[in-house]
Amino acid sequence: MNRKPLSLRDYLLMSLIAVVFGIVFLMAVYAGTALTAVLTPMGLGILGYEPFYGIWYSAALVTTYMIRKPVVGVVTEVATALVQILLGNMFGAIVLISAFIQGMGVELAFFATRYEKYTYKVSMLAAVITTLLSFVWTGYRDNYLAMNGGIVLAIFVIRLSSALFFTGFVAKWLCDKLDEAGVLNHNLKASEAVE
Repeated sequence: MNRKPLSLRDYLLMSLIAVVFGIVFLMAVYAGTALTAVLTPMGLGILGYEPFYGIWYSAALVTTYMIRKPVVGVVTEVATALVQILLGNMFGAIVLISAFIQGMGVELAFFATRYEKYTYKVSMLAAVITTLLSFVWTGYRDNYLAMNGGIVLAIFVIRLSSALFFTGFVAKWLCDKLDEAGVLNHNLKASEAVE
């Protein structure tokens, strides 16, 4: 585990990721709002945001991969939520709680490897843990116990699929490509990229 304190470069990178992903996350919120409007007449409006959850988990994974130190995923995820709020996220301050939970989910996967493995297995584990934690949080917040079981199952399946694709695969693939190009200087081994 890298125990060196965060450098100025690390803080600048976290800030940059928070701003970029804050904009991306807000665009995903608007896309979810549009999809919700389309699905509502069919009684499926609750599913409108689910395909975008994996995007919202990605900032923590990207930051943890790039900096490779504990807690940076949580901090960046919360900072990203703050950027969203400042840019006009209609959900307000509650997204800070969601961001903290999402950052913790990603961090737990890397913590399990002592921040030493950055493979697809770990990124997929991060997607699964984060989905489970966020599902419990939104289940409590939105009272899933009062909903139809089929809808609740659909929420979980769509959210998990989104997380596996965007967080587990796309975010990891993007980081690998940056690493291979020498941008991150982690000297990625070919075997690590595909594990």
